[in-house]
Amino acid sequence: MEFFINIFSLVGSLALFLFGMKTMSEGLEKFAGDRLRSILAAMTKNRVMGVLTGVLITALIQSSSATTVMVVSFVNAGLMTLGQSIGVIMGANIGTTVTAWIISAVGFKVNIAAFSIPLLAIGMPLIFSSKGNRKSIGEFIFGFSFLFMGLSFLQEAATAMNIGDMVAGMLAHVPQDSFLTIILFVIVGALVTMIVQASAATMAITLMLFGMNIPGFGFEQAAALAMGQNIGTTITAFMASLTANTQARRAALAHMFFNVFGVVVFLIVFYPACDAVSWVVENLMGGGNDLFKLSAFHTAFNVINTLLLIGFVHQIEMLVCKVLPMKAQDEDYRLKFISGGLLSTAELSIMEAQKEVHHFAERCQRMFGFVPELMQTEDEAEFNKLFSRIGKYENITDAMEMEIAAYLNKVSEGRLSDASKAQIQKMLRQITELESIGDSVYNLGRTLNRHRMHCQDAFTPEQTQHMHTMLGLVNDSLQEMMKCIDLTAPRTNITKSINIEHEINNYRKQLRNQNLHDVNAGLYSYQLGVFYVDFISECERLADYVMNVVQAGKGLNNDFEDRPRNGQV
Repeated sequence: MEFFINIFSLVGSLALFLFGMKTMSEGLEKFAGDRLRSILAAMTKNRVMGVLTGVLITALIQSSSATTVMVVSFVNAGLMTLGQSIGVIMGANIGTTVTAWIISAVGFKVNIAAFSIPLLAIGMPLIFSSKGNRKSIGEFIFGFSFLFMGLSFLQEAATAMNIGDMVAGMLAHVPQDSFLTIILFVIVGALVTMIVQASAATMAITLMLFGMNIPGFGFEQAAALAMGQNIGTTITAFMASLTANTQARRAALAHMFFNVFGVVVFLIVFYPACDAVSWVVENLMGGGNDLFKLSAFHTAFNVINTLLLIGFVHQIEMLVCKVLPMKAQDEDYRLKFISGGLLSTAELSIMEAQKEVHHFAERCQRMFGFVPELMQTEDEAEFNKLFSRIGKYENITDAMEMEIAAYLNKVSEGRLSDASKAQIQKMLRQITELESIGDSVYNLGRTLNRHRMHCQDAFTPEQTQHMHTMLGLVNDSLQEMMKCIDLTAPRTNITKSINIEHEINNYRKQLRNQNLHDVNAGLYSYQLGVFYVDFISECERLADYVMNVVQAGKGLNNDFEDRPRNGQV
């Protein structure tokens, strides 16, 4: 019974460590999320700055996986090129070594868990603060405390279970001086990190085992485990890229290639590298702490690997492009920016959702472009083909609304700042109105199809001219909408959109009144007038939905609800 209690204590300690690291990372990212994204966008102009940026960001948020997933999402969203991402990924590998140095310096020598409880008392009032920044700082303090409490409990649980004796017993059957043993430890390090999905946690375990002076588990075996962790940590970014676009998958593949290449190179010179690191620590750093050897090896591995490959970023880019060629784009439905799972934090996931909403709007605008073409098509087969295409796009808009809404609902379950919560509400309103735009465009096509099937009279030249004029006004409204929701464009006010909306409303009233006069005057049949007014009214309704999208983006209420239904005049 005691054995099972110790097992659960060990796993629980690891869980507390991982939770602390996750909470600390999320707290800092929410506190400086926009600034971190600005740094990434501004400081990746060349490969050296990209590496330094990766080091800085990862050292701050203490998670190379979070940095790499962030980079993959930026590439997926088109905010960063593949070449820029490779430099940042290289820097992320160096930045993650900071965790090992912190643990080596204070993790097992000083009972930092004793300071964790008072730290929680400091963080408590902050975490319940109504101000987002203070709450984020409180989360960072809580995460920091949990991380080192978990580390302390991990050591206690390992001592209670006599982990050292168990590992020594297993290693007794393994040849100590065999190079195959080193490769075995590399594989074990990679597998454990793949399962835990946190190289920092695996590194903490490795440092703990190394500090126990277990027979058969010396510096070389611990170094091999550390190298394996660099391979295992690539799985997080790889999983994040599985449902992303080709460029994002290439960035994840470049990460994997970079780390595997480094392991292969270091295995070739493994023993001399270990001797060199030992000499540096003992002679230049004063020795005294064996854990520094492992941290120094971990740092040297990533720094030397970066120095070897930083001059070959372009070649790495060409290699991953050959391995993953760009697929031809078609009209089949597929979300372009949102990946299958959420990103490392809810805050980062919002950025991808914003790009997807913009893509949704682009698809609606493209769909609207089919309507003037449908009006001018006289051939029956071509008309049916184009109308079928509009129907296909309408189904796509329905699916996009559902999937983006489901994604945003998942994001909203995470810890969010007040600004991010408001942004999600805006996007939910926008996708609802965008789906209505798709419905409205389909109704325009259906009106033209019903006229073709059930009315013998063609639209008069005056009616056709008025319909084209109305379509032109709606197209202007759509173009203004695209400017308002474009994240990369300068901020625009909605005055022009409001003016176009009023112009469309007035034009609809004018045409409806003119239609009554023309029907009474016998210029065309009542049935033709019904199809004509249906089309004009649907255009005005579509423009209302467009205006609602614009207003939702600005956080305003929808004021354009005076919509006639079913072509009523």
